[in-house]
Amino acid sequence: MKTILHKSSTRGHANHGWLNTHHTFSFANYYNPERVHFGTLRVLNDDWIAGGEGFGKHPHDNMEIITIPLKGGVEHQDSMGNKGVIKAGEVQVMSAGTGIFHSEFNANPDTALELLQIWVFSNKKNVTPRYQQMTLADLQKPNELYQILSPSADDAGVWIHQNAWFHLGDLSAGWEGSYTLKNPQSGVYVFIIEGEAAVAGIELSRRDGLGITDAQEIQIAAKSDTKILIMEVPMN
Repeated sequence: MKTILHKSSTRGHANHGWLNTHHTFSFANYYNPERVHFGTLRVLNDDWIAGGEGFGKHPHDNMEIITIPLKGGVEHQDSMGNKGVIKAGEVQVMSAGTGIFHSEFNANPDTALELLQIWVFSNKKNVTPRYQQMTLADLQKPNELYQILSPSADDAGVWIHQNAWFHLGDLSAGWEGSYTLKNPQSGVYVFIIEGEAAVAGIELSRRDGLGITDAQEIQIAAKSDTKILIMEVPMN
């Protein structure tokens, strides 16, 4: 097993007033040649957006884009004709493919929005753009690692054009368990959204990340009530 630890305090950071953002991997004006990506996981941004503010219309192509609101709601509009709000407790994906334009704003004018935005390299070029949004309520199971994303439209959660699997865990203090990789050739990036946990024997706190390769199973022990995101992705 090989690991790479990214403590919360070592992430790239920019505060634009309306946007306070932390970048696990190189993004925008933050560049670290040792932290460009983890396998096909390209972006992991932890964004705080002031009430009513957001990102105006901008383009994407050939990227799988996953949005997980943590507090509040994201008002989304895109060139495919989709328009609506993605709320905390939901997950949204877009396969940008041949190209899309979209905008994202805090749907509430008075309270801040917190969200994770994740980009994964596609395994197919120039696919037809697509959009999917799903509530997590039917998937969520306390003290279990529940799947929210996969490569298959027939599997639990949303799906993307990549052999990737994402799981969330809402774990009580003292919980112990493991994550078994779907593909032992893949890597796993673990991100602690809230709380504290030992992952593969390494102590992690809020917003810490840990990349793991050359493993078939990963041991996890929650040291406090913990919300954890596990992202299994191809390494090439």
